[in-house]
Formats: sequence, C-alpha cells, structure tokens
Amino acid sequence: MVKGLPAEWGTCTRTVALANRLLALTCWKDTIAVGLTSGDIIILDGITGSQTAILSGHTDWVRSLAFLPDGTSLVSGSHDKTIKLWDVQTGGVVKTFYGHTDYVLSVSISADCTMIASGSGDMTICLWNIQTEACSHVIRQQDYVYTVGFSPTDPCHLTSVSGGKVWHWDINGHQTKPEYDSSHIAFSLNGTWFVFCHEGEIVVQNTDSGAIVAKFNSNKNTIRDCCLSPDGKLIAVAADHATYVWDATSSHPHPIKIFVGHTGDITSLVFSSSSSLISSSNDQSVKFWQIGALETDPVVTGLEPVSLTSTPIASISLQAEAGIAVSSDSEGAVKTWDISTGLCNATFQTPAKTYDRRGVQLVNDRLILIYYGHWNQKLCIVDVEKGKLLQTVPLGVSSYDIEDFKISKDGSWVACLYQQFVRAWSIQMGEVVGEVELEECDVERSLTVDDSGVWVHSPGSEPLGWDFGIPGSPPVQLSNMPLLDSRDTKVWDVNQSQIKDAVTGKVVFQLGGRFANPTCSQWDGQYLVAGYYSGEVFILDSKHVLSW
Repeated sequence: MVKGLPAEWGTCTRTVALANRLLALTCWKDTIAVGLTSGDIIILDGITGSQTAILSGHTDWVRSLAFLPDGTSLVSGSHDKTIKLWDVQTGGVVKTFYGHTDYVLSVSISADCTMIASGSGDMTICLWNIQTEACSHVIRQQDYVYTVGFSPTDPCHLTSVSGGKVWHWDINGHQTKPEYDSSHIAFSLNGTWFVFCHEGEIVVQNTDSGAIVAKFNSNKNTIRDCCLSPDGKLIAVAADHATYVWDATSSHPHPIKIFVGHTGDITSLVFSSSSSLISSSNDQSVKFWQIGALETDPVVTGLEPVSLTSTPIASISLQAEAGIAVSSDSEGAVKTWDISTGLCNATFQTPAKTYDRRGVQLVNDRLILIYYGHWNQKLCIVDVEKGKLLQTVPLGVSSYDIEDFKISKDGSWVACLYQQFVRAWSIQMGEVVGEVELEECDVERSLTVDDSGVWVHSPGSEPLGWDFGIPGSPPVQLSNMPLLDSRDTKVWDVNQSQIKDAVTGKVVFQLGGRFANPTCSQWDGQYLVAGYYSGEVFILDSKHVLSW
C-alpha cells in the first residue's frame, strides 16, 4: 500500500512515459496497444511495460483501437479518416478502409470477425466487410459518433453513442430499441449486461430485458470513459485525473478504489485482468494499477521508447530452396537465417567492412560475398566461409552509380547494374562475358538472375531480361521471366514496402512500424525478407498475411 494514502486509494505498479499525447488504449492478454496523436500505435508488454513495437501508417491522431479475439490483428481508427487492419506480429498494414469524410472516432469488430463498425465525425456509422473491404451499410446520425461497439456475443447487434444518446442497431442499419441519454457505454464480456453513464450517474442494465441491475451516483459530471472487468464484477470510471472503481455486486454502492496519479485528463481505461487496470492520459503516460492490495510498496518506472543501435543491414538474399536468408551488415558480418524459425544459424566476419555496396548469397553450398568500395572502385568476390578472395574486377565508377549486383545461380558469373549498363563477368577469369546498354532511368532498379538470364526490374514497368549464357555471342533479349509462378499476381514494391496485386494495383500488404523502411529486401512470391538500419532481419511468410 502506498504510504500516507487512505486504504481505499489504489496502487500504481508501473508508469510508462511516451513522447506524444495518448488517445486510445486497448489490450489483449499481455499485449497493450496505445494510439498517439502522432498517428503511431505503440505496442507495450503488459508485464514489463516495455515497448515492443511501433505501428506506423496513419498520418493523423489514432482515436480508437480494437484487437481481434485471437490477438494477432488490430483495428485502428484515425483523424486521417481511415480505418486500418494491422498484423500485430509483423507491424504491417493488412488492409485500409476508405470512405469516411471526417475523423474516425471509434472502431469495433463483430464477434464472428467478419465486420468492422466505425463511427465518425461525418455523423455516420459505416459497416465494413473485412474480407472485401467494402462498406455494406451506412447508418446516419444527427451528431458525431463518439462510440460504436458490436455486442460481444451477437455479431448482428451494435450500439452507438451520438448526440448524448445511446442507440441500438442491427447490421442492416435498422434501429432496434429506443434511444436513451448517455455519454459512455461498455459491455460485459458475456454480453448479458452493460453499463452506461449520464450526468454523473452510472447505470447497469440487462442487455435483453433492459431491466436496471444496479445504479450508482458518482457525483462526477466529467466522466470521460468507463469499462467493466472481465468477470463483470467491477466498473471503472474515469473523471478528470482520477479513476473510480465500483463493486457492481454491492448492495451499498461506493467506490472501493480510487486511483490518483495522472497529472492530465484520463483519455482511456481498460481492464487487463479482473484485478488490474490500465489508464492512459493527456500527461503522456500509461499507468498500471493493482486493485487488490500489494504486500510491498509499488515499483514505479518511467520507460522511454526502445532504442535500436545495431549495425545496419547492407544486403540480404532469400534462398527458400535452401531454407535460409543471408544478410551482410555494414561492418562486414555475414549471417545465415533459418526462414522457418527466424533464428540465426551462423555468423562469419568478412573483410567487407566500410565497403559501400555488397551482395551475398549461397552458391553450390558456398557463401559468396560481393562488395564494392567507393575508394578503390573494385568489385571483390569472396568465399565467405574460407575467407578466400576469388576475384577482383575494376569498374572505375563511383559506388553511388551502382544500383545492384547479383551472382548467377551456378556461381560462374556475376552481373552488375550501373549507370546505363548491365555487365556480366566470369568469376573464374574476371573477363566480361556480356553487356547490355539501357535507357536512362530516374528510379532505382534491381536485378534478378538465374543460371544464364538477367532481368532488370523498374517500378511500374515489366521486367526486361537477357540471356548471357551463349559463349561468344551478345546477350539475347528474353520475352518472359520464368522465375516467378505465372499464376502469382502479387508483386513486391521495394520503394513503397508494399505487396500489390499486379492486375488491380491494389495494396494487399504493407510493412509498417519499425519494419516500414527496409534498407534492402527480397521476395520470391511467398517469403519476404528485409534488412534494417537497426540490424534486424525480418522474415515473413506472405501466405499468412495474404490469406485475409
């Protein structure tokens, strides 16, 4: 118990300080999501309070958040007028829902996970089909829709708070019950009853019959949020800087706990268990509260966002047939990663330290590294595991002019894309085996190679390919690119960090959060690997995120 406070005053066990004002809060088990005025969503560990991820994608305030029942996905509503569905594990945007013409103030997910309801400053409720992203119904109200929520058990019923009243609707947009005065509403997990607040009065009502189960007078006219404990026994109400907890089963209504500690107005409340509560505030903090008495004084810690200071990843390759990804960082360390587990299999130190451009891949069970230095203008090819220099090729151009280089799958030659040329050299002899001149291009391009073919990829254009494998003859232009399954219509846009449908141009997945801007990446139609300035390597099985 905190010394010097009355026994009924609650205990703060942890404080997490963040850099922006906090507007939205939700949790699933030990995962907590916090929406900020910056547009970011912070993911916190509910046990330690440490920051585990940042989801970046909204361009304005995040006002509302809701986890899907399994905790793998999160829905957010923002002042940027959009709703986003996130993959919590990867930090990526799975879908974005467009249609509101004003701020999105509230979001909710139906119990069967097929629909999203959103309330907006445009005075409408939109019902969205998660699978198709289509808006199936629009419910018009006479004022801002500050709260909208599906029944926890009935996917066909939802409630809203608008114009100081609570409204009941079905999914076809029909009002099912008379409206009544209220400013906030929350449901029990089993959906059998709900609590609403009006002018300082707290009312608990049966969902089906409408009978009043309990009624409390809080003497607080500035109620900002309310919520129910998972077991349905406790009601928490935020008013100004304090939170009041009531025993809903008591025959003598009174606050059993009062949580005081925030220095700004509380913006959101959520129970993380039947005996613990989390609050967010305009004072830029999240506080964790213990409802049961602690035997010792609480430990209060202020945590800053996680700082990632590892060596940046400079190149990465994906070789799904071997079950690995290979990365090289700016200090010359080469690592192999198991794409099924995400674990590092082995680490090798190479002499590529301080070199500007590099590429690494597995060739005939040997790890081969290519690197190019701005100062010596030589392409160096090294056997990583033996530490043996296989070949040097002088290019005589700045490393800034080099866009990409790749080793052929059979390991016999290397292709380099620089200035307006694609040129290939024999690794064994160091001699030029072919050259193609390209048209000028003002966007960054990349290469794909196999045993004899080279393809140049440019954003928004079809790949151009040539066969370099005919001895003594110039490269022959190829009419198609057989490396990718022709049935796969998804393409990876490196510059936008997005997987798009090649036919419709629609974004079907986008990397977000700290994974939003990879230094390098590769995708083979199923697996995506990306390296980051933080030194992290991200591995994604796209069948997971594209199955929505």
